Amino acid sequence: MRSLPPFDSRKHLPSRLARLRELDGRTTILQRGQGTEFDNLREYVPGDDVRSIDWRGTARSSTVVVKTWRPERDRHVLIVLDSGRTSAGRVGDQPRLDHAMDAALLLAALASRAGDRVDLLIVDRVVRARVLRKATAEVLPAFVNAMAPVEAQLLESDHRLMVTEALACVSQRSLVVVLTSLDAAALLEGLVPVLAPVRRRHKVVIAAVSDPRVDAMAAGRADAGEVYAAAAAATDAARRGATAQTLTDLGLSVVEAPPERFAPALADHYLALKKSGRL
Repeated sequence: MRSLPPFDSRKHLPSRLARLRELDGRTTILQRGQGTEFDNLREYVPGDDVRSIDWRGTARSSTVVVKTWRPERDRHVLIVLDSGRTSAGRVGDQPRLDHAMDAALLLAALASRAGDRVDLLIVDRVVRARVLRKATAEVLPAFVNAMAPVEAQLLESDHRLMVTEALACVSQRSLVVVLTSLDAAALLEGLVPVLAPVRRRHKVVIAAVSDPRVDAMAAGRADAGEVYAAAAAATDAARRGATAQTLTDLGLSVVEAPPERFAPALADHYLALKKSGRL
């Protein structure tokens, strides 16, 4: 019997698809964001970005007109799941890898419906799964079947292999989403030193699920044991915050959220990138 990964975040897909339709101009809500594909001209209304004013069109018109843009389509999204040591840690009642798979499925469903090409890599010391160049209707079934036999491995991931395989999958400028943990040693000593060839040409997002138990521990003050636990939780939070800031300073985006908000937070970040034309 084959055990398929659950897709609990599927419930968030309709609302994100509705937001995507708004960006794509298929509803009555007019998108005023800055994409890269010119759509048409319309009359200026208060609140429009003055940088969108088309001065030539305005000169030919009796009113001020602005350019409107459509979000880019046919972009490339590469989702990389780290299935090494840090993915084995349990967050809530599931391994971190399960939360990463759930978020990857929501992002894949959304991006493929947005007209983008979505690929998948699952890597630790070896490549555990690879899904490339699937048609829109085939993306989710292919992702689910590729994830089914994968389990977290209790060994350190080979980040050089991860980067090498990612580079082999990307040619045009791409969005590379790495689902891992904000483990300072694994990221700052393992991934970041070898990531330069990817971040020079591509938009890179580091996504990690946070553990709500750490926040609960940080609030404990009932006895000496809880105070020590709170101190440890505060230290861990500070370390993760410093790691996230270091990644941000390097030009990477960081998405971190507890399990119930992790998948939709990553989907929202994708939509924000789409809206701003930064894919």
